[in-house]
Amino acid sequence: MLVRCVPRCASKLRCPVPASCLRIAKAQCRRFSMPPPGAQHSAAPSNVGMLAPFVGELDRLAPSFKINGSQVQVLQTPAEFYETLKDKIRGAERRIFLSTLYIGKSEKELIATLQETLRAKPNVKLSILTDALRGTREAPDASCASLLAPLISEFGPDRVEVRMYHTPNLTGFRKKHIPKRINEGWGLQHMKLYGVDDDIILSGANLSSDYFTNRQDRYHLFQSRDITEYFSNIHDAVASLSFLIKPSDAPSGFDLAWPSTNSAICPLEDPKAFVTESTGLLAGLISPKTAPLTSLDKVSAGEKDTTVYMLAQFSQLLSPDTSTELPAITHVLKTLSQPQYAKSSWTFTAGYFNPVPSLANLLISTTSQSNTVITASPFANGFYKSPGVSGLLPDAYVLLARRFLRAVHQNKREDSTVLREWQKGTVGEPGGWTYHAKGLWVTLPENKNPSISLIGSSNYTKRSYSLDLEANAMIVTENEGLKQRLGDEQRWLQENTTVATRDDFAKTERRVGLKVRIAMVIVKLVGGAL
Repeated sequence: MLVRCVPRCASKLRCPVPASCLRIAKAQCRRFSMPPPGAQHSAAPSNVGMLAPFVGELDRLAPSFKINGSQVQVLQTPAEFYETLKDKIRGAERRIFLSTLYIGKSEKELIATLQETLRAKPNVKLSILTDALRGTREAPDASCASLLAPLISEFGPDRVEVRMYHTPNLTGFRKKHIPKRINEGWGLQHMKLYGVDDDIILSGANLSSDYFTNRQDRYHLFQSRDITEYFSNIHDAVASLSFLIKPSDAPSGFDLAWPSTNSAICPLEDPKAFVTESTGLLAGLISPKTAPLTSLDKVSAGEKDTTVYMLAQFSQLLSPDTSTELPAITHVLKTLSQPQYAKSSWTFTAGYFNPVPSLANLLISTTSQSNTVITASPFANGFYKSPGVSGLLPDAYVLLARRFLRAVHQNKREDSTVLREWQKGTVGEPGGWTYHAKGLWVTLPENKNPSISLIGSSNYTKRSYSLDLEANAMIVTENEGLKQRLGDEQRWLQENTTVATRDDFAKTERRVGLKVRIAMVIVKLVGGAL
């Protein structure tokens, strides 16, 4: 496999991605607040008042769109996600853009669905963005890159573009000597954005067979041209900071090229200059003051009962870091520590339970009652019985969950906060599933269902907030139908869970060996993160 970095002057100023690349319609930038009393679909004034402290600061932190709650559909199962994605692809008329960590190297059905649409509809263009480390890990054997290269050969680079993002944190000595199985600990393209025409699915799921069959995640379908256009701009911007896949006769079947038209210098050539130039491009896209916001949805003002905040965590590409996801979730949890929210509740889930310490402390510090943490049982962890160092990770997450419960106990929050482990069979055995869902739901006092929910790619870890590229949406809604769907989602994710207590973690079979603790220390020392 040939890797080419085209030398360019690092001091040359890069212009922002042009409007033609970002596909921004002539539109007005807007700011939103909650609907006025008496507006159609608005809830009781007391509920609006309870949301006001959340909304005011979120408006300052992140760009947003006002929509109707009926424009958000919640999918339940991996199979429903897969069938919906394929149906959307088959119905595409203009564009398909897919941002994901990777596409499974054996996903021939998904590729055939893309081919079917591209052959039948010559106006449709396809853009795929994955991670370079994960997408080329098996090369020169079959890989994500070799799976996608034939699409370019068949339909041409004008209709099909495949990009692979490479972290600026892994260069030189590190890149040369760190094994491929663990080099992803230095940063990945982790966004999960599945856009077709004017609809987009936000999820934590990647595009491979387990995520389509037996790996539980979350999936929200936004039927909003404005939201889809915004995330299309994000997709295009990161793509312009990524390697371009070119079909070749090399044993791997592809080359990685760095086009001279990219928006920054190659990260392997000059990582610091790459970050500087990336900052100039991305900072304006995620700021509420400068973000490109369109007004394309055909929804009247009186029907707009839901605000969707566009959140991004691009810490490794921003200097200074102006990412929006961590500040947004921090604000929500800090607000829940106020006395007036003592009768609220929250549910937090992460398949890999390792929230950054500040978030773990904030969860424990809320005044909310009936709070639930959902995480994967070791037998539903995607790394269960994995070869090498990664096989130690399930036990590492057990240790982290035990530490969280210890903190809950020390803060006298055991009556209000429980940890539930998700398990559906055992990984590697017939009928065994893994758990990969992540998110937050907040239910206000005197409410049955959540008014606030966070959906997207983030795992809420140190890695998410320093190394990976994440895209998320925070929903704040007064729409009773959407609140019901969010409540149902929160409940069905608990159907395969059992409560885990400090006594459970004290059992012999739950004890974590010394080698796991040593592995955790080593990962931190060499610069990676779980």
